Amino acid sequence: MKKNLGILLLVILAFTACVNNTNLQKENNQVTKKEKVVELLNSIENGNTKPVSYINQNKYIQHNLAVKDGLKGFGELLSKLPKGSAKVDVIRVFQDGDYVFTHTKYNFFGEKVGFDVFRFENGKIVEHWDNLQAISKTTASGRSQIDGATKLEDIEKTTQNKLLVKNFVNDILMGKNPNKITEYISTKKYLQHNPNVKDGLSGLGEALSALSKAGMPMTYEKNHMILAEGNFVLAISEGIFMNKASSFYDLFRIEDGKIVEHWDTIEEILDKSKWQNSNGKF
Repeated sequence: MKKNLGILLLVILAFTACVNNTNLQKENNQVTKKEKVVELLNSIENGNTKPVSYINQNKYIQHNLAVKDGLKGFGELLSKLPKGSAKVDVIRVFQDGDYVFTHTKYNFFGEKVGFDVFRFENGKIVEHWDNLQAISKTTASGRSQIDGATKLEDIEKTTQNKLLVKNFVNDILMGKNPNKITEYISTKKYLQHNPNVKDGLSGLGEALSALSKAGMPMTYEKNHMILAEGNFVLAISEGIFMNKASSFYDLFRIEDGKIVEHWDTIEEILDKSKWQNSNGKF
């Protein structure tokens, strides 16, 4: 009798453990990719260790050239921050398939605005890109580098909005057909968040002309990635700015088939001798 009771108890315990494990898996699966990314970024400030579990421990490809590869590199970065100094404010978060991209205001080693891109495989983060720029106290348009519209709309137009920005990058930013600019940017409303550019098409033209006259034209040489969700599209490119190799992250908001708002970050690409990983910026 005792033997039978012992076997029954083991069966019950095994069944309970199985149910608990299933519930845990369900709970984890209910956390969306967007939520995982936001939790991970917020952990820089709040010190929560749980979001680290969203990263694949065996594969984490790092494209921030100042950070070593893998979880070890991520941990080393956090360990360098003075305790309680980091601040993170995720303003916008979007998803394009296995990619999640964010627009965030940071304060670590100084105030910065940045875009982060995370790639997922089987529910885990396996790759990361970013582009950071110091926050300017004053801007040409009077807008900040981070404020503006945040509402996600027109999900059904994601594909056509990606195509619009892809063609804009090719025709306008890469100079293949600059006369088509009014086909892409609204002539009625173009809200600018680049700290050195005024609102409207005239503001953009004025800023580009000033750079050219100073012998420092801004040139886009290659587009690496275009990601989108609804009315927001992010273009990741490289080129030359202030006569230095640079990475350009441009976020566009689309309205009625035209670009009506723009945010960006421009970051100098480190000399290869200073890279902490061998994955490249893109």
